[in-house]
Amino acid sequence: MNVVKIVVWEEGDAWVGYLRDYPDYWRQGDSLDDLKEHLKDLHADLSAGMIPGARRIDVVRPPC
Repeated sequence: MNVVKIVVWEEGDAWVGYLRDYPDYWRQGDSLDDLKEHLKDLHADLSAGMIPGARRIDVVRPPC
């Protein structure tokens, strides 16, 4: 199973968050579950290439 890490916080009456690998694309929800659904939709759009030019955080591993 693929795990996607998210960053979330409560702000007033809303929940806000983003996919950890894509911090430029914030989403908002009325509840934590609502926010998670929005983030799942965002992940699906990014994975399908529907957001051209999306900037992503990546990792470079040095040679052994």
